[in-house]
Amino acid sequence: MPTTAAAPTTAKTAVVSFDHVSKAYGAVRAVDGLTLDLHPGETVALLGPNGAGKSSTLDLLLGLRTADSGEVRLFGMSPQEAIAEGHVGAMLQSGGLMEDVTVKELVRLACDLHPRAYPVDQVVERAGLTQIADRLVNKLSGGQEQRVRFALATAGANDLIVLDEPTTGMDVTARKAFWATMREQADAGRTVLFATHYLEEADAIADRVLVLHKGRVLADGTAAEIKAKAGARRISFELDGPVDEVALRALPSLSTLDVSGRRVRIQSYDADATVHALYGLGLYPREIEVAGLGLEQAFVAITEAEEARTA
Repeated sequence: MPTTAAAPTTAKTAVVSFDHVSKAYGAVRAVDGLTLDLHPGETVALLGPNGAGKSSTLDLLLGLRTADSGEVRLFGMSPQEAIAEGHVGAMLQSGGLMEDVTVKELVRLACDLHPRAYPVDQVVERAGLTQIADRLVNKLSGGQEQRVRFALATAGANDLIVLDEPTTGMDVTARKAFWATMREQADAGRTVLFATHYLEEADAIADRVLVLHKGRVLADGTAAEIKAKAGARRISFELDGPVDEVALRALPSLSTLDVSGRRVRIQSYDADATVHALYGLGLYPREIEVAGLGLEQAFVAITEAEEARTA
């Protein structure tokens, strides 16, 4: 029978610890000397382009793969031990769901297996599954399947919740409800680690962002710190006359240039110098705006700079 859910672990030991961890698949080095710690109560976004090592990192964290070198520890123990003790819940993209059972039957099984389970009806309601609790799992839509995976990942009082592209297939309403629940988990002292391609989610939800590139941490900080690390700013303006792209591309500190009709959008590593030179060309821009990069633009700038450096 499920036991009463316990409060999250509050030990000072790192929730997750990677110590010089590497993993290769043939000639491909998916994780390359990765070292990082995650701490209680953090909500951490794991970002990176395809092939950056995000899924391999999560597989190592969950004990689904074995590192070639280095050590992974969860709560001071092996991943397998931490999972067996009920410290970890996971929602992964890979792997199917049990068929020919109802949603509630599958959630009940997860609760029965968890050493610190929540009541079944509570788990079903929190995942937004009450109205389809009696539906067969193999009759669900993609978004509904994602909500079932979420229910299985939060069937008990886990101290660490690991999510791989959790809101894929969910509509806007379901995504908002999902992240509201994740905020509640973090506010209760639990650690939430999620990989996502929705960078606006990372910007809005995470209090720490990790940018992976070729199996290494390229940037680690708050979303604001990641944006600042990109070192570029956005400049947007309109020109009354013809746009001379050749002259604009010669502006100092230019990173990117986009011209759409008379609207010009620039990324610059020194906005003051770029704007000063703009007026020096005898141009008179209207509706000029200078702003920092969003997380998506910063992410692209950081990874492209690294690609150029290692090319």
